[in-house]
Amino acid sequence: MTGTRKPGQIRSTHPGSGNSSFVGSTGGRLGAARLGAARLGAAQLGEHVGKKLRGQERIAPSDTPRRRTDVRLALPALLVWGAAVAGVWFSPVVLLLVCCSSLLVAAFLLGRAARGRTLAAGRRSFLMTTAIALMLAAATASHSAVSSSQRTDGPFAEAVASGRSVVAVLEVTGSPRAMAVPGSSGSGRWSVPAQTQEVTVSGQIIRTRARLVVMGGKGWGNLVPGQVVRAAGKLKPADPGQEEAAVLAASLSPGAAGSGTLGSGARGWEVVAKELRGRYVAAAAFLAHDPAGLLPGMVTGDTSALDEGLNASMKAVGMTHLTAVSGANCSLVLGALLVLARSLRLPRVPAAGLALAGLGMFVVLVGPDASVLRAALMGSIALASLAGGRTGRGLSFLCLAVMGLLLLDPGLGTSFGFLLSVLATLGIIVLGRKMIDWTPAVVPRWAAAAGAVPLSAQLLCGPVIVLLQPQFSTYSLLANILAAPLVAPVTLLGTAAVPLLVFAPWAATTLIAVAGTFSAGVAGTARMTAGLPGASLPWPEGIFGLATMVLLSVLTLAGVWLAVRPRQVLRMVLALHARTVAMLERVERLLRTTREQPNGQRGPANSVRGLEGARGHGRLRYRTKISGRNPPWPRPKAHEPKRSRRTPPPGGT
Repeated sequence: MTGTRKPGQIRSTHPGSGNSSFVGSTGGRLGAARLGAARLGAAQLGEHVGKKLRGQERIAPSDTPRRRTDVRLALPALLVWGAAVAGVWFSPVVLLLVCCSSLLVAAFLLGRAARGRTLAAGRRSFLMTTAIALMLAAATASHSAVSSSQRTDGPFAEAVASGRSVVAVLEVTGSPRAMAVPGSSGSGRWSVPAQTQEVTVSGQIIRTRARLVVMGGKGWGNLVPGQVVRAAGKLKPADPGQEEAAVLAASLSPGAAGSGTLGSGARGWEVVAKELRGRYVAAAAFLAHDPAGLLPGMVTGDTSALDEGLNASMKAVGMTHLTAVSGANCSLVLGALLVLARSLRLPRVPAAGLALAGLGMFVVLVGPDASVLRAALMGSIALASLAGGRTGRGLSFLCLAVMGLLLLDPGLGTSFGFLLSVLATLGIIVLGRKMIDWTPAVVPRWAAAAGAVPLSAQLLCGPVIVLLQPQFSTYSLLANILAAPLVAPVTLLGTAAVPLLVFAPWAATTLIAVAGTFSAGVAGTARMTAGLPGASLPWPEGIFGLATMVLLSVLTLAGVWLAVRPRQVLRMVLALHARTVAMLERVERLLRTTREQPNGQRGPANSVRGLEGARGHGRLRYRTKISGRNPPWPRPKAHEPKRSRRTPPPGGT
């Protein structure tokens, strides 16, 4: 859907216009995002063509029709997400009813759209879209019903409810995450996502594929996805709303399953990725203390060497998205690969294939985190659109990525990391572009994007962040804007050093040294802004804190619009003043014409009871309604005594 051409528009020669804007703008604006997981959406900002100034306002170019936001896929994405969340909270019977009712309604809508040949094209499209959305929601709910049954029914659910000790054979499904232990200088506890193959409870073997989280100590941090290990511990019920069926508190280190070794079952590429991450941490050890721990986290996702004080400072100023790999890294790597392919003059399809292969290897290196998967899938869809010559549909790409991931893994529907990633990208796509359009043309587009991208992401992510961490980061926007120019060099140079660790270690050391210099700037920015007074202020918890942060986001957005459009604000204020004056005059005339006297006749205009201006005196006086004459009562003079009125005697005339 495109907008209509307006008269008097000026043709723009902005270099960001055309199909190449997806390539050229990816690396330039992504570093300014509030949450790094959302920076892929900043690439869509380059699709909006530069506008000329006319009366301090930007005008759309005449030869490039302006696209409207395509929201047709928003309803399917919301329904699929709702079905995924319902699968975590409801029982299998309720989910079965949801599936059946969704399919019945979808069949009715499809039949109505097929029979209604006389319906308008827009209405038929809406019916078809809603029917497809309900079918996708039914598929997601049926997928969620499988894991729901493992949490509520069967011998494994009984073992979890009773809290028995078990011996389980597990397959590791994700990278271990360090758990912060108060008073500990290192990470002594690890959280490892896994899936059961068989569980032995009181001599009974239960073969089931249930998802759980293992809380373990020494040895659990060295595992890689795909490994099959044997663990002993005590089962505990998972928290409500979690996708896992149970939590296993491991009492021992992981052991080999069966007759194999401890590393058996792990995929080869997972082992290679883990070795590369370990070698990268060792290669960055010559840097200063802060960049030596921050650089591996920003490039490979390994935060084992990150200083606790630096981590606390980055958390206080809202920069925790930089301490680990997220969608920002995926978008930067994708943009660099696209620019490289274009510089080699490769056609669209080979360029997209090269970028997709490099993106896949990067995802393998850093691990399949929720935000990384979202950014990778969204980038893949954008690449397919680029190869087909259709770009600039950021919201559609986001909805497709959300639906694809939730259909594959409905448990992501309750992941706060996934939610923040989607909200940040949505804010950049929807609000970031508008903020750049609001900015006067005298401000360069790169400067407008540097402030609009992090602010737009923060406006949507703030209400969710206060639920996890009830505090307000006063200097979050300032810290992210200052660190934005440093993120891209750290990511690109640091990622380029990873393969060189194997083939040319001396070259890798050089790149790590340069990237470490930029990462030291990021660390210094975090510590400086965290040391300012009032860097972290307390905020209300729960629903009240969420509501107040939503209100603050709305007021901030309105304040931004008022600040960048002073002429429109002045015209709006004058127009509101004129309307208010006209309304008051109409009310006054209505009161004067509708006021009636006791005898049923309308009185004169000056017979209205109330306050009115005294003619010739410039002050207000109170007028009463007496016979239409309304004379002011004469006041006695100060030197004359009041005359008393004689009262006639009783019975007198």
